[in-house]
Amino acid sequence: MSTDASAPRFRPRDALGAPEFDELLAARTAFYAAHAEELASQAPHPEIGPPSGGLLAQLLAAEYMRRPESGRHEGSVLTSHDVETAALRRACRLGVPVPPRVLLQRALEHPHQAAPVVELWPQAVRRYGSRHARDVLRERLVGPRTHPVHVTVLLELALSGELHPLTAEEAAAMAAVSPTRGARHALWRYLHLVPGGISHLPDVSTACDEYERLLLSPPATLSGVRVRPGGLLIAQSMLLGSLDSPGHGQSGGLSVLLAGLGDHLASTRAAGGVVTVVTAGHRDLAEDPALVRERTPGHWVVRLPVDSPTGPQQREMSAHRPGLTWWAVRLLRLLPRSVDVLHVRYADDASLALAEAARVLGSRLVFTATPDPHRHLARRYAQTPSDGAQSAEELRHDLHRVFVADRLVHRAHSVVGIPGSGGATELLTFFPELTSYNDGTGPSALPEGVPAYQPVPQEDELRSALLDALFAGGDDFGSLAPEDRNLDLLLCVGRLHPMKQQHLLVDAWLTGGLWRSTTLVLVGGATAYPTVAEQDMRRRLHRTVSAYPPAARRLALLPAMPNNDVRRLEHALAESDGQSAWYVCPSLKEEFGLAVLEAMEAGLPVAATRRGGVPHYLRDGVNGVLLDTSTRHTLVRGLHRLAAAAEPERRRIAREGRRTALERFSVADMADALAQVYAEARLRPL
Repeated sequence: MSTDASAPRFRPRDALGAPEFDELLAARTAFYAAHAEELASQAPHPEIGPPSGGLLAQLLAAEYMRRPESGRHEGSVLTSHDVETAALRRACRLGVPVPPRVLLQRALEHPHQAAPVVELWPQAVRRYGSRHARDVLRERLVGPRTHPVHVTVLLELALSGELHPLTAEEAAAMAAVSPTRGARHALWRYLHLVPGGISHLPDVSTACDEYERLLLSPPATLSGVRVRPGGLLIAQSMLLGSLDSPGHGQSGGLSVLLAGLGDHLASTRAAGGVVTVVTAGHRDLAEDPALVRERTPGHWVVRLPVDSPTGPQQREMSAHRPGLTWWAVRLLRLLPRSVDVLHVRYADDASLALAEAARVLGSRLVFTATPDPHRHLARRYAQTPSDGAQSAEELRHDLHRVFVADRLVHRAHSVVGIPGSGGATELLTFFPELTSYNDGTGPSALPEGVPAYQPVPQEDELRSALLDALFAGGDDFGSLAPEDRNLDLLLCVGRLHPMKQQHLLVDAWLTGGLWRSTTLVLVGGATAYPTVAEQDMRRRLHRTVSAYPPAARRLALLPAMPNNDVRRLEHALAESDGQSAWYVCPSLKEEFGLAVLEAMEAGLPVAATRRGGVPHYLRDGVNGVLLDTSTRHTLVRGLHRLAAAAEPERRRIAREGRRTALERFSVADMADALAQVYAEARLRPL
């Protein structure tokens, strides 16, 4: 690796094979190369020079290529928040201590600055003393200009450092007059932990909703949880979406994966028990206030309450980080014994919250690292103008996620990867700090897998009913016309989201004339309480089809189904004598593509995006078809290729795909591999 301080002109190959310059990769590689020794010595990095180019280039320069204290340069479009955020992130990466007073000033200025401040706070407390840290916190909390929004962050820092800047009486008095729920709840959480604080909490009868009732109640017992002696107690997180509703809102393949994985892990000798940690909002808690349930023997689901109607969106998680940490510590401490290993998977504030909970609980942390959003960030934002408010904010959020991923790597006792087209090599490209793993080869890329489908006694009747219902109409997007049952069928399953590109698939199917010879079935999205993204996607799909009235009867837009029903439908289509079907994944990219593997296991021939991890197991023309999903034109070309495939070729591809899924991607094999990772992580020092 080059140690030249200037950014090297890296030209990695993108997922389509075309070489291109990647500004993020270049900046990160130059930073970690230049700091290989300085990361240990904490020596300052020499200034690279003034930033140039668009917003992306300037943000990267501020964060990776020059000293933040060198100030603003002529021609810069960065805000003061950008410069200060960059300074905090660099201090985190270099391990440079920052005085508590400076950290508090930064923490209260912008949400993206709060995360690095929380990460820097423990070192500041150690360096400058807990008494000093407590005093500066108190100054801010009782000061006349303290905004209620700031109380949450200030008390998050107090609790992480086990500091008590307020007496119980003071905290109770502040909570009683707090004008915001967030500040009031933060003060109540503080009262649970400060000596004598519980007696100052309001009576539970004053709670406005189920969330507040739980917050004001004494800690309950997690009744019924039994942990086998001798085995590891493992916790895994699923904080986006619902574990039991794949295809609804933010719930996708990960919910299916973790449900099956938890069940299999619980059955291994290495596991004493498995806990899957999820979120529950007001609406969820009103329907079911229970915070724990047993899913299968040895596998429990623990619900962390969040002050939101339902589970928050990923972008909203920074506001919920303090509460998630507190609830995770509170509930996981109620288990029969300490959690040995906690596994997080997303690079977001929710995972960072659970990483902090793992530290407090004395649990080892395992993190699944992926080059997301790293892989496409430079291409996506290369032309982002400084005055493009929405795209600029999206860029800043994605850079925040890159930072969070770095902190999770830093905190983790073990890091694993997802098998991708570049394997561990691609992961090391975007995470140079992972070269310390396995003598420079990087983290292990563990196999992922799907549970084998288990038919029920009345399987034939259920399959027949599904197919009959699918071809029962054709006039309302809820089913297809019965007379079109002899046409080839294209099936796409997944949550309704721009990244999944169902709109591009429908557009390509229509404009490419595929609607004349095939039917198209989309499965996904909630009908009750749809998200904004789901509503927008449905409107977009209806608007697109309205331009092709004759095609409407050949398009079915079905709401998300239980996973068993989806897989039953796939098996029914694959094994039907009179039906030829393809499974199509039009996503912009897939980190792994669990739904693709499920379709392969069912015996459907699959066509899926070549961006991301799918090419790791899908060989074009052998066990599937790789699609260029970057534009409508390229997707049309791919769909025509499917339509032109002869039946013997289609069956051969389906047969090879099923063999791949069954032989290489067993969830039982995944559970065994992870059990070994967890056992090794458990032996590492805290």
